[in-house]
Amino acid sequence: MLSDSYGRIATDLRVSLTDRCNLRCTYCMPAEGLDWLPKADQLTDAEVTRLIGVGVERLGIREVRFTGGEPLLRRGLVGIVERTARFAPRPEISLTTNAIGLARLAQPLRQAGLDRVNVSLDTLRPDTFRELSHRDRLPDVLAGLAGAAATGITPVKVNAVLMRGINSDEAPALLRYCLEHSYELRFIEQMPLDAQHGWRRENMVTAEEILADLSAEFVLKPDDPAARGSAPAEAFLVDGGPERVGIIGSVTRPFCGSCDRVRLTADGQVRNCLFARTESDLRAPMRAGASDAELAELWRLAVAAKLPGHGIDDPSFLQPDRPMSAIGG
Repeated sequence: MLSDSYGRIATDLRVSLTDRCNLRCTYCMPAEGLDWLPKADQLTDAEVTRLIGVGVERLGIREVRFTGGEPLLRRGLVGIVERTARFAPRPEISLTTNAIGLARLAQPLRQAGLDRVNVSLDTLRPDTFRELSHRDRLPDVLAGLAGAAATGITPVKVNAVLMRGINSDEAPALLRYCLEHSYELRFIEQMPLDAQHGWRRENMVTAEEILADLSAEFVLKPDDPAARGSAPAEAFLVDGGPERVGIIGSVTRPFCGSCDRVRLTADGQVRNCLFARTESDLRAPMRAGASDAELAELWRLAVAAKLPGHGIDDPSFLQPDRPMSAIGG
């Protein structure tokens, strides 16, 4: 197992397949983009699936989520999903994406073994979408959502980050849209993971504010807390249910004590926390001939050193050097 000194066991693996993205969302990267990883530094498709296999077959990983950057930009994505679905015990396979191109790829991914999809959608207004992402691609995102739903993937989840003064008034509209299309919406507090290091807590729209805005138009009742488990979102039944909305208070309502996640970057580094300041290299030992057993032991040591929490509220907190696009969600 991948256990740490605080009794947490990592069973949820987030695999970043690329640091590249076709949007430039302001809370993630600057408008001019970033310097991408050199191709030689990135894991090959075979290396990605080998490490996933080590996690699943030797270390108790039960869920694999592919992230980026934008994972749909990875040419070998369908094949990686297909090979991941062959491992025993078969993990649950999900994808976090901006959905640009998902309308075309949803069916092949579903056939390859994709179980769930999470789509980032922060606004329904084309002008606001352009302001946030520096791209005019809202129709493509909405088409990707519809394409995923048409394949029978359920639930189709939507992730939204609210930015004060930009889209902070859209919480009710986003929820109405998701209810109309049977998508499951989750709001996420903006986290200090932008490449510009411009995050300020006072500018963040909090979970409490989001809940208040939604409650002005909907009747929200907390869902059974026992059903939450290690899930990051606090779930609320909407107007009596069964529809739900989730709020992830990563900053103001941290869930570090029940965290079951571990991350693998596109260049083969293990991160035991989204906000970790250190990483553990699996790529170099693997390319030097390390066995699966040796890689598993290095992975165990990396997770064993996990800190009790992200420490955002600590005066000594330092934002990770890598931005979200290079870490994976």
